Amino acid sequence: MLLTLAWRNLWRQKRRTLLTASALALALLLSLLTRSLQEGTYDSNIDNAARLSTGLIQIQHPQFQQSHSIDHLVPGSTSFIEPALSLDEVQTALPRLEAYALAAGEHASKGVLVVGVPPEQEDRYSGLAGRVVEGEYLQQDQVLIGEGLARHLGVSVGDEVALYGQGYRGQTAAGLFRVCGIVRFAMPGFDSALAYLPITSAQHLFSTRDLISSWLIHPDELKTLPTLLPKLDSLYPNQRVLDWQTLSPEMAQQIQMDRAGGQFMIFLLYGVVGFGLFATLMMMTLERRREFAVMMATGMTRFRLVCLVMIESLLIGALGILLGLALALPLIAWFTRHPIRLSGDAARMMLELGWEPVMPMVLSVQLVGGQIAIVLFLLIICLIYPITRIVRLTLVSALKGGDDAD
Repeated sequence: MLLTLAWRNLWRQKRRTLLTASALALALLLSLLTRSLQEGTYDSNIDNAARLSTGLIQIQHPQFQQSHSIDHLVPGSTSFIEPALSLDEVQTALPRLEAYALAAGEHASKGVLVVGVPPEQEDRYSGLAGRVVEGEYLQQDQVLIGEGLARHLGVSVGDEVALYGQGYRGQTAAGLFRVCGIVRFAMPGFDSALAYLPITSAQHLFSTRDLISSWLIHPDELKTLPTLLPKLDSLYPNQRVLDWQTLSPEMAQQIQMDRAGGQFMIFLLYGVVGFGLFATLMMMTLERRREFAVMMATGMTRFRLVCLVMIESLLIGALGILLGLALALPLIAWFTRHPIRLSGDAARMMLELGWEPVMPMVLSVQLVGGQIAIVLFLLIICLIYPITRIVRLTLVSALKGGDDAD
């Protein structure tokens, strides 16, 4: 009976009901589009940055994160990584050997990070071959260096570069390598301080045998990361399993700050809509004081009257939510499959970074559920006033059309 009565009451003022539901729908639509675009862009940036540098997950020696020492290594054998590859969530496992060395040309020298990688696997993972601007991709017993480093050392393709540093367990690491190619990175820190070697050449240079610095683990989807980390921890109790947030804390902080800014703007939007919703519920309560008094005089209890008003408000909220989802979900689904493509300077900058110039969206149950929860919470806050008025309603005064408060 209360549900039927509440539904009829809504349509006594059709324009007000539709305007209020439309305002809620618009707020839900804009918030879902904004948050979907934000999270989709974050996921894309995290994946691109991880492929270029740290990976999404690394399995390391427990002390390597602090020391970055060539003495703190893990096995690079297939048997070591097989348990991780057996997990359904794992898409890629890539070995890397990283060590610092002095790179010297004929007239200059500079400290660099030497990265030993399996050439074919590395190209499939990070697209390193596509960044070569001169010469050829990584060849056996040859070195691939950044464009900024080549300029500093005064070397070009075909010249020789000496690498000198400390090897495993205090051994001397020294080698002469011919430059097979030059790669370009948009970030100066990468471009002027990186040298790539085939992983077998790097292991020979630093005398590490089959040991490596870390295994990079890439899951099939970013959302599986929270469940994958505990599994890897249990499989490798004597090693350290780190996610991208620990490996790249600066990027994690930037994303958190940007996400907080976006959420603040959405809360402002909901705040504006909330005032409109509060005004609607307040008018619905004030203009029906005599009606409420008559209903109570004919036997309706205050509790049932409060339930009636709550049902009316929830019906308005449900109309707004359904309308908002009907508009938002098809749009998000479309842009998830057909991301927004950038052009101009923004696209050029992303292409220089080696990223596809698109702004993807993501659709998830958690994202939609979170926005619906905000709308319902907004309704609950706005219901405080009408419930208070009904609880304090004075029957005789309301029937006379006077103030209903005690």
